[in-house]
Amino acid sequence: MPTLMVSISGIRGIVGDGLTPEVIVEYTSAYADFIKQGKVIVGRDARITGDMVSRIVVGTLLAKGLDVVEIGIVPTPTVQFTVKSLEAQGGIVITASHNPNEWNALKLLNSTGQFMSPEEHETLKRLLSTETLYESWQKVGKHFEYFEAIDKHIEAILKLQLINVDLIKSKKFKVLLDCVNGAGVYSVPKLLDKLGVEYIKLNCETSGIFPRLPEPIPENLTETMQAVKENNVDMGIVVDPDVDRLVLITEKGEPFVEENTITQVVQFILSKTPGNVAVNLSTTRAVDDVAKEFGCKVFRSPVGEANVVQKMKEVNAVIGGEGSGGVIYPALHYGRDALVGIALTLQHLAEKNITLSELKAKLPEYFITKKKIELQSVEPDEVINNLIFKYRSHSINTDDGLRIDFDDHWVHLRKSNTEPIIRIIVEAKNKAIAESLAEKYLKEIEELV
Repeated sequence: MPTLMVSISGIRGIVGDGLTPEVIVEYTSAYADFIKQGKVIVGRDARITGDMVSRIVVGTLLAKGLDVVEIGIVPTPTVQFTVKSLEAQGGIVITASHNPNEWNALKLLNSTGQFMSPEEHETLKRLLSTETLYESWQKVGKHFEYFEAIDKHIEAILKLQLINVDLIKSKKFKVLLDCVNGAGVYSVPKLLDKLGVEYIKLNCETSGIFPRLPEPIPENLTETMQAVKENNVDMGIVVDPDVDRLVLITEKGEPFVEENTITQVVQFILSKTPGNVAVNLSTTRAVDDVAKEFGCKVFRSPVGEANVVQKMKEVNAVIGGEGSGGVIYPALHYGRDALVGIALTLQHLAEKNITLSELKAKLPEYFITKKKIELQSVEPDEVINNLIFKYRSHSINTDDGLRIDFDDHWVHLRKSNTEPIIRIIVEAKNKAIAESLAEKYLKEIEELV
C-alpha cells in the first residue's frame, strides 16, 4: 500500500509509491491557491530525486500564475530565511529531512518563512478538494534564479550581535565535518571558511546519495565518531540532509548528546540576553536547570517546529528549539537552523576557552530513554485519557498527549499521527532509572490495552 504522510509541515512519501507526480501537482496546486498571488521561493536538499520533484513543483506554480524564485540546493533554514528577506508570499522546501534515499517531501512555508499554522494547514486541506484550475497562457508566472541565498544567509549570521568573527578565527578551531552528502555540503564549509575554521570532510560528496542512514543519532555515527578520534580535531560537526539539526561530537570521539545542543545554546544566549525560552514537551529538563541559573522561564509546546515557533512568539522567547539538535534563534529567523547553531557553539567555546567535552561536563546531566508500543485495536486517545485520570493529582501537561513531571524524572506519552502507536519518552538523572521507569510505563499501557 503506497504511503503518503501528511502533516502540518507538508507531505512526504516514497518517490513513485505514494509521492507520485500526480500527488505533487495536486498539493502544489492547492498550495498555489492558498498563496493566491506573488512569488514563492523554491529550494531543495541534495537527494537525487530533488531535481525531478523541483521541476514538477516549479512548473505547477508557474502554470497557476505565481512567480517562482529558485535557489537551488540549500538548507531548509536558508529557504525560510530567503522567504523573509526577499519578502516572498511563501516557500516550498523539497526535502524529506532525515528519511532515507527513497523518500522525498514538500515542506510548505507561509509568508513569514515558517511552517504553516494548524489553521493554515486546514485551509490548505480544504483547497485540495477543489478543481485544479490553471491560468491562461498570458498569465503564466515568471521564473527567476537566485543563487546567492546561502551567501546572504551566512552573511546575516556573521552580522549577529553575539557573533565575534575575529575571536572565533583567533582560536584556530579544527573540526571533522559530516554532511551525509546532503545540502550541508553546499553551505557548512562556506560558513566555516568565513569563521576561519579548518575542517576535514567526511560524507561531503555531491552525489546526493546518503552513505548511511541519514538521521544523526549515535548508532548511525560510529564511523564519524571514530574519524573524530583519529584526526585529532576539536570536535565533530554533523548535520542532517536539510541542515536544520545540529549534532556535535566531542574531541574524544564521544556524543556531545543532541539534547545538549539546545541546552548549551540556551546557556550562551541567556548569559548575554536573559529572557524567556521555549522548547517542546519532549526536550530535556537540563534547559530548565540552565534557565533557572539566569532567573529565566521555560515554556513548553507540543512537538514540532511550527508549535515551538508559535510558543516562542506568544512568550517573546529570546531562544528556543527542540532536543533533536534544533536551534531556533529569532534574532536571525524563526526556524531550526544548524548553521546559526554552529556559529553560536563556536562563539560559546571561544568565549569560555574550553573544549567541547569540558562544556558537556559543566551542563546538567540527564538520560532520556524512548520506547513505543503498538496498540492494535485500541484507540490511542482512550489510553492517554485513562492515564490522565490515573495521574490527575500530579503535575501534568495535556497539550500534546500527556507529560507528567515528578521530582526525579518526567515522562511524555504521545500518540503518533501516522500509526497506531504511543511513544514513551522518559528522562531521569540515571540511565538505569530512566530505562526501568520506561518499562514501568510500558507495562501500565499494556495493562490498559
